[in-house]
Amino acid sequence: MVKSTANSTEPGTPNPSATMTQIDFHTNVPDKLLYTCRLIRKALNDGWQVVVFCGDDGELGKLDQVMWTFSEQDFLPHVRAEDPLAASTPVVLTASDEAALPHHRLLVNLATVSPANFARFERLIEVVSTDQNEVALGRERYAYYRQRGYPLKHYSRSANEQPVT
Repeated sequence: MVKSTANSTEPGTPNPSATMTQIDFHTNVPDKLLYTCRLIRKALNDGWQVVVFCGDDGELGKLDQVMWTFSEQDFLPHVRAEDPLAASTPVVLTASDEAALPHHRLLVNLATVSPANFARFERLIEVVSTDQNEVALGRERYAYYRQRGYPLKHYSRSANEQPVT
């Protein structure tokens, strides 16, 4: 089920007074968690703050663990949304649509549903694996965003392509 925004006139319709969220789909991703760490590293190097939305607490815990171990040369400072340090930490992790989020620049979605408040962000990156069920749900989200007029870009990973650095 695709969820809607809280600050719009119609569910899922962007706030007309705000700039529309740019939505990028990164598909055919063999390892979503590792790929997400690379996206986060790139965003941090570009000076962006990031919120990562996971489908559940289990996936959130796995991402948290991968973020600590994916690279010996990089540190990805992160906390969960409910942590008192969330406002001063550049990467915030959540599995809850009700979480108070201190950053609204970049949202990375690892869930199979749209985050309820995605329209509050400047940019949303949807990360879709190679799993056929995830691909089908990703197509539904793509159609949902397109029907509502969001600017969309699609990046498909190929088997021989180098990962985001």
